[in-house]
Amino acid sequence: MLRTRKIRWLSGTMVLLAILTLLLPQALLPKAAAAQAQTSGIDAVLVADVSNSMNTSDRDKISNEAMKMFIDMLPVQGDKVGIVAYTDQVEREKAMLEIQSDADKSSLKDFIDQLGRGPYTDVSVGVAEAVNILNHGADPSHSPMIVLLADGNNDFNKTKGRTQAQSDADLAKAVKEAQDQGIPVYTIGLNADGKLNKNALADLAQQTGGKSFITDTPDDLPHILSEIFADHAKLNVVKLPSVTGNGSYQEVTVNVPNDSVLEANISIMSSKPVEVQLTDPSGQAVDLNSDAAKLSTSKSYSLVKLLKPQEGDWKLRVKGAPKDSIDINLLFNYDLQLVVDPIKTKSYTKGDEVDLAAKLENGGQPLQDNDLYADMKATLVVKDVDTGKSEEQSLENTGSGFAGTFEVPDNHNYELVIRAEEDSFYRESAPIMINASGAAGSGTQPTTPGGEQEKPFPWLPVILGVIALIVVGVGVWFLMGWLKRKNRGFVGQMIVEIRDENTGDKSYPQYKKLVSFRGRFHLHQLLQLDPELKETEKYVFTPSNGDRIIIRNTAGGTLEKSGRAVDASSGVELKNGDRLSIPLQQADKTILIEYLV
Repeated sequence: MLRTRKIRWLSGTMVLLAILTLLLPQALLPKAAAAQAQTSGIDAVLVADVSNSMNTSDRDKISNEAMKMFIDMLPVQGDKVGIVAYTDQVEREKAMLEIQSDADKSSLKDFIDQLGRGPYTDVSVGVAEAVNILNHGADPSHSPMIVLLADGNNDFNKTKGRTQAQSDADLAKAVKEAQDQGIPVYTIGLNADGKLNKNALADLAQQTGGKSFITDTPDDLPHILSEIFADHAKLNVVKLPSVTGNGSYQEVTVNVPNDSVLEANISIMSSKPVEVQLTDPSGQAVDLNSDAAKLSTSKSYSLVKLLKPQEGDWKLRVKGAPKDSIDINLLFNYDLQLVVDPIKTKSYTKGDEVDLAAKLENGGQPLQDNDLYADMKATLVVKDVDTGKSEEQSLENTGSGFAGTFEVPDNHNYELVIRAEEDSFYRESAPIMINASGAAGSGTQPTTPGGEQEKPFPWLPVILGVIALIVVGVGVWFLMGWLKRKNRGFVGQMIVEIRDENTGDKSYPQYKKLVSFRGRFHLHQLLQLDPELKETEKYVFTPSNGDRIIIRNTAGGTLEKSGRAVDASSGVELKNGDRLSIPLQQADKTILIEYLV
């Protein structure tokens, strides 16, 4: 039975891609270059709104820091980065620069520091120029992406006669080019004044296969860029214990689980500078400016990058200012692909079974480190091409790969994708197309003619049969209604934040798309089944009419909707833009939710 499962969207993180084309035999490369030479690259264009409104919404230029962090997360060599700064025109731009050294990164970051501000805003200008830069400077073997940061709506210079219709037409043209070339646009909306056109940014991201993020504070921007990296690179993040600075070094364990890790990336987010030390599993101090490890620092973050690290427990020591909150996250990067064995035939009919087998490969060869499979789970994602609906089913972990069987449910066309996932990363296979659109079997049930005139009509059996049919029909009607409600889908997304009532601190926003849920789900699922938040299981969501949803507290009790306490025991309806505040008793935390369609 196919089952829908929410794919985790982990947040609040620093993410790193290690990217480089293999140019020389690894025996001839330094350790750092050898590690990077095993992966494929990306081409990214950072598009920043530099209108004067940013002087208010981002007074401390955290957006610049976030873009610089993006660059620091890249490996020493291989990737390309372009930059566009726009108002109602391109104020400054930097063509695609292939990063070959730390000096190239410094050049890009210096360029960002020199960006000024100007009047007016036209988002189409920034997006169109980013597509143009990729058209003229992208590497065909790389994965392209655009990251757009905007803080408001369009604001045209009336003396130029520019209209919203003209801007919309230019943006549509740029979006069509991005779609045709497979360029996802990730949008970040800085909604400091509450006037941001969230729907426009969300639509732009959705049309191009990117994702949209909204925040009320620039402090979230580094975290959001981290999430964008995670999504684009198909990576998960391991959150390490947070630290509250006390002026002395405090130790955190960083476990490297196996020898297949290409890079271990430790992000340290803080409002004030921190000092960092590191020792390897043997207890030796690690030079943080060497081929084995590198440290990048800024006023709001530090990033420790370990190249081809040794398996075992590393010790990170951080020293922060007293009472400064220090957020630490870990990401492992692997040079792995998920490959599916060829299926026997590509023509099926309803009821046929398709045997599937998949395995991880490293550099085109089967993965040798089978220990990496130990904690992995695999899921088959089935999309009915004819109806557009998607469902999932679990696959078996064989210890050296994944296996399962897909039974064709109908005479439709299907797209199959296998997803393998563990705590620190996930991989998706190339799609497999199943053609099962042939006509169904031609046999039909024979019909029986009416009663024969030469024999008495069997009234009693007929009457009993009619009654039985009515009873069965009513039962089927109720059953179909129940199944319809059980399998009804959701739309939109929820923005979730968690406030610690002891400190007043809030987590950065988590953006949870709801389309993969069917029938019902509980709040605990949205929170990645965090054991500390287990009491959120009692809050259950079900779909309602008109793109609305119902939240019900199955244990009885109240919650706050738009600042007012309401009884949730019988259900509270949510429409687009509604906000909830759900206090937890056991965890001393409050869950803040905004529902967007």
